[in-house]
Amino acid sequence: MTKSLDSFNAKQTLKVGDKTYTYFSIPEAEKNGLEGVSKLPFSLKVVLENLLRFEDGRTVTKQDILACAEWLKTRKSSHEISYRPARVLMQDFTGVPAVVDLAAMRDAAVKLGGDPKKVNPQVPVDLVIDHSVMVDYFGTGDAFKQNVELEYERNGERYEFLRWGQSAFDNFRAVPPGTGICHQVNLEYLAQTVWTKDEDGETVAYPDTLVGTDSHTTMVNGMAVLGWGVGGIEAEAAMLGQPISMLIPEVVGFKLTGKLNDGITATDLVLRVVEMLRQKGVVGKFVEFYGPGLDNLSLEDAATIANMAPEYGATCGFFPVDGDTMQYLRSTGRDADRIALVEAYAKAQGMYREGTEEPVFTDTLELDISTVVPSIAGPKRPQDRVALTEAAAKFAEALTEIKGGGKDTSALPTSNGEARYINEGATGVLDAPHQRYDVNGKEHGLADGDVVIAAITSCTNTSNPSVLIGAGLVARNALKKGLKVKPWVKTSLAPGSQVVTDYLEKAGVQGDLDALGFNLTGYGCTTCIGNSGPLDPEISKTINDNDLVACSVLSGNRNFEGRVNPDVRANYLASPPLVVAYALAGSMNVNIATDPLGEDQDGNPVYLKDIWPTNEEITDLIRSSITEEMFRERYSDVFKGDEHWQAIKVEGGMTYGWPAGSTYVQNPPYFEGMTMEPKPLEDIESAAVLGLFLDSITTDHISPAGSIKADAPAGTYLQEHQVARKDFNSYGSRRGNHEVMMRGTFANIRIKNQMVPGVEGGVTLKDGEQKWIYDAAMDYKAEGTPLVIFAGKEYGTGSSRDWAAKGTRLLGVRAVIAQSFERIHRSNLVGMGVLPFTFKDGESWQSHGITGTEKVTIKGVTELKPRQMVDVEVTYADGTTKVIEVLCRIDTEDELEYVRSGGILHYVLRNLVAN
Repeated sequence: MTKSLDSFNAKQTLKVGDKTYTYFSIPEAEKNGLEGVSKLPFSLKVVLENLLRFEDGRTVTKQDILACAEWLKTRKSSHEISYRPARVLMQDFTGVPAVVDLAAMRDAAVKLGGDPKKVNPQVPVDLVIDHSVMVDYFGTGDAFKQNVELEYERNGERYEFLRWGQSAFDNFRAVPPGTGICHQVNLEYLAQTVWTKDEDGETVAYPDTLVGTDSHTTMVNGMAVLGWGVGGIEAEAAMLGQPISMLIPEVVGFKLTGKLNDGITATDLVLRVVEMLRQKGVVGKFVEFYGPGLDNLSLEDAATIANMAPEYGATCGFFPVDGDTMQYLRSTGRDADRIALVEAYAKAQGMYREGTEEPVFTDTLELDISTVVPSIAGPKRPQDRVALTEAAAKFAEALTEIKGGGKDTSALPTSNGEARYINEGATGVLDAPHQRYDVNGKEHGLADGDVVIAAITSCTNTSNPSVLIGAGLVARNALKKGLKVKPWVKTSLAPGSQVVTDYLEKAGVQGDLDALGFNLTGYGCTTCIGNSGPLDPEISKTINDNDLVACSVLSGNRNFEGRVNPDVRANYLASPPLVVAYALAGSMNVNIATDPLGEDQDGNPVYLKDIWPTNEEITDLIRSSITEEMFRERYSDVFKGDEHWQAIKVEGGMTYGWPAGSTYVQNPPYFEGMTMEPKPLEDIESAAVLGLFLDSITTDHISPAGSIKADAPAGTYLQEHQVARKDFNSYGSRRGNHEVMMRGTFANIRIKNQMVPGVEGGVTLKDGEQKWIYDAAMDYKAEGTPLVIFAGKEYGTGSSRDWAAKGTRLLGVRAVIAQSFERIHRSNLVGMGVLPFTFKDGESWQSHGITGTEKVTIKGVTELKPRQMVDVEVTYADGTTKVIEVLCRIDTEDELEYVRSGGILHYVLRNLVAN
């Protein structure tokens, strides 16, 4: 840490027990010129402390710190600051390409005459391998073992590379496969709430902060750790010692009052919160939760809400330190000295929530949580909440839209007023009267709306015992009633940590889940990231042959089009207990809130209310099942790994010996021809349009994580390199190979390029001919033609996926012009040297009559300034021209410097070599 100038005399000591810590006191700074900062939101106090500690007169100035006090007057700021997180968290899908980039930077440093040792993380980096396990095997006692073995078989090259990185880089640790997901391992073990560092004979205490290469890094804000997702590009810069350039954010206060009613889950609550905040509009803002309702939520509930900050669009959803934080630290087996420090530090800094505070916020909104009702969200966006009582009717509406209209989805009741399955022998399960199609070799058919995937998956919910124990009790009660999961449903249970297995087994409900097919399938993201694994081939064939809209229900946070499974077109987020309920019902056409799920042994109807546990039952079982010792034992040797991990040979030294034949890891071309002096920026002349996109194009649309189609450019490439189709794995697992990922850019099976109306998939028009986007881009590159993309609102929503920007750059796209961008993707585009622009309010590519046949010229690029208005000259096919004024979304001087350097990695590398 650079020695702070300490303009506000904030440096103090704090004695806790027999230990003394140095810290930078906000109350002292308030006395010495930062008037009123005790009224700042808790999250901004963390930012303020960061500036006080790193004040050096250059990257952090006295004026930067004063701007935090000025924020109180306007409650917003255009002041740019440099922020330094304490650490970086990675998952393997984004971590592998980040380590690839570090390895490539070492090679480039050598070529530039520098020392490769300088390319090293400067802050602690933890990578958790959690995104690679797939649900190939399910519903059996050995599904976990089989899936892990297949994971190692598929990902051996990647894991060898990560083992090399673990030994080659300082400050870098890897949590092996089969341990848990990064967010839950972070919550249960890595996060400390207050971090410490020994330097110059002092132990400095400061808030635990981080950035992560997964957008759901925000989950840890539930325990007052300020963190958010960034792309791998920005994370690499942070771990190489570069500050994150950001504007002092607006902070929206979300007041919670009341208490959840019996039978309402934290998932129901968070889906309501997501809906409200999306309507409010909080992109690029902090959200901070306050009010008396916090007293009625557990830390695990808070983590559930914090987790879904990307879904409500905020940078983070912050909960301050309070009694629940302290209880959670104790119950998860944290060190006693650390627990004492957290409480003493938070109280000394005015960061401890007593319950009466009313911080100053930019804006506020309020929810009485007693009004929350059982809910799901879908069929393709997490903010589209549907009350459970309306789910069947809303699916009927969605089905018409998905099918393109024309199909009658109105109910045709039987003589007793109930619509039942056709060809199914009247099982007592209700369904809209959709035609059912026989499945070859099966005793059941399939119809529109059938749930073919029911997944209790890691990210949002499995850190929360209340919903997992609840799911187990629903399973137990269903079994007692004689209910079974429908035979076409693929069931899975993928907890976020091994501790979950311990307490489910101790509670006695794992056996009940097993009996319904919810056996352990892996500790990883699985279904939510698109690793749901294949459906039964005959079920898949029936779906595709008959154009059926099959459904999934998952307890995750992402349900974007084409993400969960290529055969599934409607995806719903739900609590784990509701996942079990929908597996029993087998169809989204069933109104599970009011209709029977099935019949008991005596033929009587069984309703959801008959098998739903009370809150008291759940709480009692949690108290008797979860112990500190479970956490201590599971995390005592967390980096060791199983016998598979330990058997991996580590090869290579300071630089990596790139294996020529690898289809997983290749040296990326970012630094080819790089010199110590960057080439001047050039104007964009006569660019072609590669794509026209509508609103809410996600990073998953731009760079999918899931399965690779055989006839797509990436599939063709793999087959040309003798990779069998069964070994394709996923785009996410191959992010260390730019050749695959370039071909996978804009290759989502559901993406719709409006240049080719009515066609789904990664295609465009070039000279009137329909082509794969990759093939067209390579043709343009050979011709020397630059490219631009036009898009609508919220371009780049979703995961913090750096390959959505890397792939865009490598295809030759120089600029993206959209109505608005999601925060992380805009930053990633800048980090790769791609220029982001936004239309003026009320304008769009449609309003300007753009069809994709135009040529686009952008002048003044050589003299760009942050947030400058720029003229875009569009030449239409008939030769007429039009000048459109757009806003350059390079927001800060640092970002402009990155673009001038060719990208953030080039900027960092030149600095490392020069110093």
